[in-house]
Amino acid sequence: MIRLAVKVRREDAEVVLLDLMAFAPGGLEEVDLGEHVEYVLYGAPGELPEIGDVTAVAGEAVVEVSTSEVPEIDWHSFHVPIDVGPLRVRPPWHEARDGALDVVIEPGQGFGTGSHATTRLSLELLVELTPEGPIADWGCGSGILAIAAAKLGWDPVLACDIEPESVTETADSARANGVTVEVSRCDVRQGGPSTPTVLANLVRPLLLQVAETMTETPERMIISGLELPEVEEVLLAFKRRNLIERARREGGGWAAIELIRAPY
Repeated sequence: MIRLAVKVRREDAEVVLLDLMAFAPGGLEEVDLGEHVEYVLYGAPGELPEIGDVTAVAGEAVVEVSTSEVPEIDWHSFHVPIDVGPLRVRPPWHEARDGALDVVIEPGQGFGTGSHATTRLSLELLVELTPEGPIADWGCGSGILAIAAAKLGWDPVLACDIEPESVTETADSARANGVTVEVSRCDVRQGGPSTPTVLANLVRPLLLQVAETMTETPERMIISGLELPEVEEVLLAFKRRNLIERARREGGGWAAIELIRAPY
């Protein structure tokens, strides 16, 4: 098993993470190194680029890249069920919970089975909403939020992502979960499917671009992918689009926020 580690200054981490999201076939590990963040990808020989130890540039960010061999890893131990309200999100090798709305996700290139804090926090806000017609998931990844929304009763559910692998995974997972999700490919920086409620678990740079370029303001958004120091900047950007904070969930240094259209 090959371990590829990318070390970057914390202030540049989001830009690098955005580039890495397309190259995480087995999931991505985040290691807190104080002033730096290390992103770690694992793969079999041939799956990851053989670049050795180098210093590289991603945009304006200087990164240190290193590769090493590690023993085979039991990936099952990385993916555990998460329970949020009536939902259980789980990989297929874990059991369902009696009475729960079961969301089964096979870990893949679309970022695992929802164990990251941003997904859990988004689900915590989602389960508190009353399903009211259409909903869209912008940047759907492996489709967890879209499938959860369908299980909760939203209809229709639309999802989009710029990565073809994520589009395929979401469509496959929706079928496997017995729900209907209309999946398409899109660049969220240019907008996604127009619905009254929008889910956007992205990262700060993308959320800022979404706020700047959206042509229609939804009635409600759940945004996530934000570290706590980034929240106020992003809230201000969406306030300019007449969206204000209604509710917030925080955990593990991350935040998810429900925005609603301002009544003025």
